[in-house]
Amino acid sequence: MSHTPHELHEEFPEHTDKMTELKQSNAHFAKLMDDYHEVNRAVHRAETLVEPTEELHENELRKKRAFLKDEIWRMLNG
Repeated sequence: MSHTPHELHEEFPEHTDKMTELKQSNAHFAKLMDDYHEVNRAVHRAETLVEPTEELHENELRKKRAFLKDEIWRMLNG
């Protein structure tokens, strides 16, 4: 399988330990991370044409990924 860009440990390498800690101790954070990974992989599959999708749908997926990433960032820095 090819490398999937935008993985959280690459986006926030300075917060790897905190992400692990929060994922184990905070159910909401764990859900955000799971949702992010699911959407990120869907974006990657669309971009690489493994699962082509309508441009509008792909843009919506990107917006959702950005929203989830922002939420995760807020929790990591809160």
